[in-house]
Amino acid sequence: MPRTARKSRAPTGPSQRQLRAGEVIRHALAGLLRQDALDDPLLQAHPVTLSEVRMSPDLRHALCFVESLGGVEAGGVVEALNRSARFLRGRLGSEIQMRFTPDLRFVRDQSFAAAEHMSRLLDDPRIRADLEATDEAASQSQIASVKPSGGS
Repeated sequence: MPRTARKSRAPTGPSQRQLRAGEVIRHALAGLLRQDALDDPLLQAHPVTLSEVRMSPDLRHALCFVESLGGVEAGGVVEALNRSARFLRGRLGSEIQMRFTPDLRFVRDQSFAAAEHMSRLLDDPRIRADLEATDEAASQSQIASVKPSGGS
């Protein structure tokens, strides 16, 4: 009986291994950032949200998505975190149980800005009027599709 060739599938997203490792790194980094172990005054003065960590397939690189909560420009916080990346990587090595401690790169998380933009759009009176008109049209079409039963 001949062996059939396996169809190779292109990866559709991160593997379970990458997702688990990203969560381990995220929790450990959040703990390190909460301890205020960094000497940077900008990072000490402004809290940071670490929303996601994406791992490379070989788990040697971690892309960390952060957002500043202190009202300061997020670019300054990201730069400060990238300056402290080697120190954080050294501290992270003792916190996690992985074969390699990944290199850390911090970037600003754009999802908060996108969510705020969507909220502003939905609060716009013109958009609300369009949504209400769409809701009314949907209600009218549902009422029209229900036919009363005749008494024959």
